[in-house]
Amino acid sequence: MIEIIPAIDIIDGRCVRLTSGDFDRMTEYPLDPVAVAGRFEAAGLRRLHMVDLDGARSGTPKNLNVLERVATATSLKIDFGGGLRTREDLDLVFSAGAAIANVGSVAAKQPDELFSWAARYGAEKMLVGADARDGMIAVDGWRTQTEISLFEFLNGLVNRGIKEVYVTDIALDGAMAGPSVDVYRDIRNAYPEVRLIASGGVRSVEDIDELERIGCSGVIIGKALYEGGLRLEKLSKYVG
Repeated sequence: MIEIIPAIDIIDGRCVRLTSGDFDRMTEYPLDPVAVAGRFEAAGLRRLHMVDLDGARSGTPKNLNVLERVATATSLKIDFGGGLRTREDLDLVFSAGAAIANVGSVAAKQPDELFSWAARYGAEKMLVGADARDGMIAVDGWRTQTEISLFEFLNGLVNRGIKEVYVTDIALDGAMAGPSVDVYRDIRNAYPEVRLIASGGVRSVEDIDELERIGCSGVIIGKALYEGGLRLEKLSKYVG
């Protein structure tokens, strides 16, 4: 069964969502992150994807207090990312209650550092994000476009033993236009051994079912949960 992973994106301690990764197209929700996480847990969901957008922009975590509050108030398994660049950052994140470190920029720019972290903390403590715009990896809070193609990036990870990744089509993230199904299908065909988490564009149960059919192990959902397009009670069939 595909795992539903709700998302909380944080700026200045507040819940927000961006459209296509654009900080100028931000929607702020008058919601307490702890209360939001509590509702996710009450609906039977077990995992949470939390992104520190301030950290992603600055290169160092900025909202660890929010992480600590959510981790204290719930039993959700939290993957936390945004600005994780050093081993000290990881120590802070794990100490604040994250179960998994969500790493993107370092994986693209300093892959040897990522693999040293995996060796130190355990590969199961690392979730690698592959964020792509027009098929090319973007880093630094999606502001910097690299010359690394999505499949080149994934190939480097798989060849070094990474078994779980989440892939975001930046153009679709927050756009409520449906996920990048064809891309995910191609990834599943190329790397059937990898646990693939889809991220971006999910708007309905039908989208989730399609991702499950092509073999995605999980799906990260953000805006659809905040703006009523996908109510938590509709997700009950994926819980259990």
